[in-house]
Amino acid sequence: MKITNFLKSESLSGIVLIVCVIVSLIIANSPGGTAFQNVLDFKIAGLSILNWINDGLMAIFFFLIGLEIKHEMLDGHLSTFKKAAVPVFAAVGGALVPAAIYACFNIGTPGAKGWGIPMATDIAFALGVLSLLGKIVPPALKAFLSALAVVDDLLAIIVIAIFYAAEIHWLYLAIAAGIFVLLLLMNKLGVKRAFYFIIPGIIMWYFIHHSGVHATVAGVLTALAVPNKAKNGSPLQKLAHGLTKPVNYIIMPLFALANTDIRFTSEMLEGVGGVLSLGIIIGLVAGKPLGVMLASWLSVKTKIGKLPDGFARKHILGIGLLAGIGFTMSIFMSFLSFGNSTQDAQSKLAIMLASLIAGSSGYVYLKNKLSVKAKPKIPVASKG
Repeated sequence: MKITNFLKSESLSGIVLIVCVIVSLIIANSPGGTAFQNVLDFKIAGLSILNWINDGLMAIFFFLIGLEIKHEMLDGHLSTFKKAAVPVFAAVGGALVPAAIYACFNIGTPGAKGWGIPMATDIAFALGVLSLLGKIVPPALKAFLSALAVVDDLLAIIVIAIFYAAEIHWLYLAIAAGIFVLLLLMNKLGVKRAFYFIIPGIIMWYFIHHSGVHATVAGVLTALAVPNKAKNGSPLQKLAHGLTKPVNYIIMPLFALANTDIRFTSEMLEGVGGVLSLGIIIGLVAGKPLGVMLASWLSVKTKIGKLPDGFARKHILGIGLLAGIGFTMSIFMSFLSFGNSTQDAQSKLAIMLASLIAGSSGYVYLKNKLSVKAKPKIPVASKG
């Protein structure tokens, strides 16, 4: 493969992401780990660099995902209620089953409050692993996983807001809701220039961030308001096209570098076989695909939903496995549950192991299923 073709390959973004994870882990467990942590903790305008990456840059990532989802819902593989219903059902099932599995392992223990840890899907890493498969991935699969992961993360954010948030500032939240209504009204009145949606979206981000709700929600909400059609082309598609490379090669790598800054300790290793770790690992590796498959089957069986064109039932297991990559959102949930404690350290290792197993299993499974081609029949030589 020529280097120019390689640079254009969709799989490159996934490779960059994985390399950044490895580099971050090496730095964190080297003599330079403390210095790197100090850089992440350095504050600019009242927020640490880590906060700016997770709350600011990732809002742009969610904005891009929201644009892609809206396009698919209007003109693509999720353009009917039945097609959109399946990934929504899958996300709900993929959140509830892992939480139930974790609760069964940890009921009555100090780790019981961590039931939200295996609920989340790390959308950045799940899509990154899927991108490693390159052009053999049908567009419907990416759309399905994106929709599932966005709904999954929104469910996780709701759980954080209700069960983990220290305090919700309702005034800020009400102002953000008012801005969102204004954006929808602008769309309805025929405002077409994307610029007029971006500025209010940034203001909405500020109020959501200060409301106590995860600020990345602002990215999705702003994307939903961006118009799809205009005389000189689609503002939605232009924005998505312009953001794809910056997100894939700047934002996601920075996100990976900052959020896998994890130092391995003996405390982590001691808890691998405990109920806390088992609840997380089994919840993510087995509970996610089980919940995704059962909920998808239920939505199709009851005729509420319909699988998108180009999406076969055999692909659901692979998507469910990739959804088991909890990683950064699960690590965040762990910190909210346990703070800086031994339980937090043990759960981090369990999350990393589970995400590695889920990601590699999903990759191998989908590569096998998507690479299968009909073998030509070999004529049998006649006897004589």
